[in-house]
Amino acid sequence: MLAKMTSKNQITLPKAVIAQVPSAEYFDVEVEGGRIVLTPVRVQKADAVREKLAQLGIAENDVDDAVAWARGQK
Repeated sequence: MLAKMTSKNQITLPKAVIAQVPSAEYFDVEVEGGRIVLTPVRVQKADAVREKLAQLGIAENDVDDAVAWARGQK
């Protein structure tokens, strides 16, 4: 099957192709041996939050303490 790339580097994937893979909004894109490989991925918003907390050096117990403080339990 052919898919044409637009001037904005966009490609519409044929329905017959998409019907054969799990429902996905995002794809991991890699180049392997001169081919573009799309792999469906599920983005977990919670994972993004955990990653940001780790970048900030905030541990799970810090969050627990903050919630307890906000609830007036500490």
